[in-house]
Amino acid sequence: MAGMGNPETWTIGERDTVIAALDRAVASHPDRILLDFAGDLYTYADVDRLSTRLAHSLEALGVRPGATVLTMLGNNIDAVVCWLAVNKLRAVSVPVNTALRGEFLRHQIADAGAALVICEADFLPRIAAVSAELPEMKRVLYRGEAPVGTVRCAVPVAPLDEFRGHDDTPILTKPDPADLACLVYTSGTTGPSKGCMLSYNFMCNLARLQLRAGPATADDVTITPLPLFHMNALCVGIISNIMVGARVAIVERFSVSNFWPEVERSGATIASILGSMGGLLAQAPDSDAMRRCFGQIHTVRGNPFTEPTKAIWRERFGARQVGGNGYGLTEACVVTSLPGGEYAAPGSSGKRVPDFDVRIVDEMDRELPANTPGEVVVRPLRPDIMFQGYWRRPEDTLKVMRNMWFHTGDIGKFDDEGFFYFVDRKKDYLRRRGENISSFEMESAFAKHPAILEVAVHAVPSDKGEDDVKVTAILREGVTLKAEDLFLWATDVVPYYALPRYIEFRTSMPKNPQGRVLKYQLRDEGRTPDTWDWEETDIKVAKR
Repeated sequence: MAGMGNPETWTIGERDTVIAALDRAVASHPDRILLDFAGDLYTYADVDRLSTRLAHSLEALGVRPGATVLTMLGNNIDAVVCWLAVNKLRAVSVPVNTALRGEFLRHQIADAGAALVICEADFLPRIAAVSAELPEMKRVLYRGEAPVGTVRCAVPVAPLDEFRGHDDTPILTKPDPADLACLVYTSGTTGPSKGCMLSYNFMCNLARLQLRAGPATADDVTITPLPLFHMNALCVGIISNIMVGARVAIVERFSVSNFWPEVERSGATIASILGSMGGLLAQAPDSDAMRRCFGQIHTVRGNPFTEPTKAIWRERFGARQVGGNGYGLTEACVVTSLPGGEYAAPGSSGKRVPDFDVRIVDEMDRELPANTPGEVVVRPLRPDIMFQGYWRRPEDTLKVMRNMWFHTGDIGKFDDEGFFYFVDRKKDYLRRRGENISSFEMESAFAKHPAILEVAVHAVPSDKGEDDVKVTAILREGVTLKAEDLFLWATDVVPYYALPRYIEFRTSMPKNPQGRVLKYQLRDEGRTPDTWDWEETDIKVAKR
């Protein structure tokens, strides 16, 4: 059966969609469990039926092929059902980060051009607050209990429960693997966040490549706390398991203390996490559940895993395969990795996968020799496995496709044996605890504070392996402002994951002759004696 079984048997050039994969699975094993949400179990047939019913209701609301439907949902069954229902209609799913608010949220809804938005009830006030600036948005459906108090929204608002439907009639028109399935917003570097256009086959190919790196069978259970608005949870967590007829246990959010109890409860044999989560679990105290689960998790997927963390997972937890040893981007899937069990040189991200041509070039796009760092450029060797461009941004798409190669903006190198090593980010963005953060959007947000004349948001290397965020600002003449007060103001303006660890007020910025701030210099200076550090305060911020 196409798309099922050992990923090494899949033929080059095979193309697929999640809808076709689900159809095959339902025909083969309708009563097998697909989803486990903290003990609430859903079979393959359940998921198919619920998504078909919702699809008919959405169609009655005017959702047509090619239309964008934006969702802002937590880790629950409705996030999966909405995604599949939208795709069954050959419409475009746009899952967005649940931490977005203010201008961050308004931009993505407006840019996607979504007439319909589906959100958690708790997020409804955020959407209502920007609704007057969203002329293309026509309706909002919310999941759960309505917020207490009056929510003034510029468009009609209704409970999702009213649209779950009862029509089980199969939807006969199916999407093509090349069709646009999803928009995933990447953090902007010189402008606002851009929507990456991803095909059905792109998403299925990402799932196949992850199965190549960490094989699974129908007997496996994958556990993941990763959010369902990320491609990792959708493709690695759900599509890959549909392909092999397995089960996925989706945790509401990551918790060190609850991880092993959930592994034990769910019977998980594979963990799909971020490398930073792997490090936190590796350093956590022993627990009874952890001891009882020794050896139960045979494969841990996630990047980046340090070599010491890999060793701890093998020795302390009994995992046999640890870390994905892969490199990829939203635009280009996974372009370097290794089949499960193959040797990976320490610190490397595997080798070129058969699907992509990957080169290292200089500023003139001339290929560089082994062991020489340069920009990573990529092109596909099969159809429909790379992004289709940036939504509504043809000029930005052309900029990154110079000389018919996708320019990643990352610096890397290959050694003499073909192992790839990520060196640094060329792009001016930050990454903190698995989230990409747009410096442009951060600066736009902080610039709205009445005391700030000029602001630069940049990375400061962290001893935890990723970046910490720093705000360097110049205050308006005659104005005083405490760093702590600016931080507290920001808690209502930017997503919790983007809150700066460091804040520094200066009287001038380092700039080039064209007047652009030299962020690399600010990054190199890092934490100066005049820098305020959130971690040295008692301020607590809830994830919301």
